[in-house]
Amino acid sequence: MNEPKYQWGQRVAAQIDLFNDGSFPDQPEEALLVKMGDAGEIVRIGMHEESQQPVYLVEFADNRVIGCLEHEISPV
Repeated sequence: MNEPKYQWGQRVAAQIDLFNDGSFPDQPEEALLVKMGDAGEIVRIGMHEESQQPVYLVEFADNRVIGCLEHEISPV
């Protein structure tokens, strides 16, 4: 199991464009949700069961909360 690299409440920015993987039924599949460079705040940290990798729930603009992996975000 990998320990989380980032902390709850930490400000981060998207390192890649993040698209809808079906998690947002009100948005079209593959719709751009967050652009690379957009900033947000980690509001929860979980663990992906199969890969044992941390998953960060990041609140971006418009109260949009998206699950991100470590390689998808970086500290601001």
